[in-house]
Amino acid sequence: MDEGVAIRRAGPADAEAIRALVAAAYTKWIPLIGRLPTPMRADYAESVLAHRFDLLQAGADLAALIETKAEADHLLIVNVAVHPAFQGRGFGTRLLGLAEAIAAEAGLARLRLYTNRKYVANLRLYGALGYRVEREEPYDGPGRTRDDDVIVHMVKEIDHAAP
Repeated sequence: MDEGVAIRRAGPADAEAIRALVAAAYTKWIPLIGRLPTPMRADYAESVLAHRFDLLQAGADLAALIETKAEADHLLIVNVAVHPAFQGRGFGTRLLGLAEAIAAEAGLARLRLYTNRKYVANLRLYGALGYRVEREEPYDGPGRTRDDDVIVHMVKEIDHAAP
């Protein structure tokens, strides 16, 4: 059921709401990976100026977001986050579909994203949506505490990119 769902572009005034949504969405992963997930460390006042953010509103609530960055040969999906109160409604999948449209509009035939190997449900979702594992590498960023902290880089080719 769509309770007044709308997607809009974010602006600088949305930075704090973005930070709060990301914190709510990623807090559950802290015990699993033993550190703050990378999106929880971002400066969203800066990121909203450097990247594209599309916000999914469900009624008056910010329910989900996708952060993207166009590169020379692909669209990087920097972050997809769905507030726990809105998970299971297909909002993340809807935003990933939007990323495909953004890439096609920009003439890009490839999407890239990365996630943690321990985020098994996310890996399953991305695989079901046509993403494949390109490579894995140990996470070596801030807060690393575990040897099994591995980043999975995924890619999806899209065939509807503009010529």
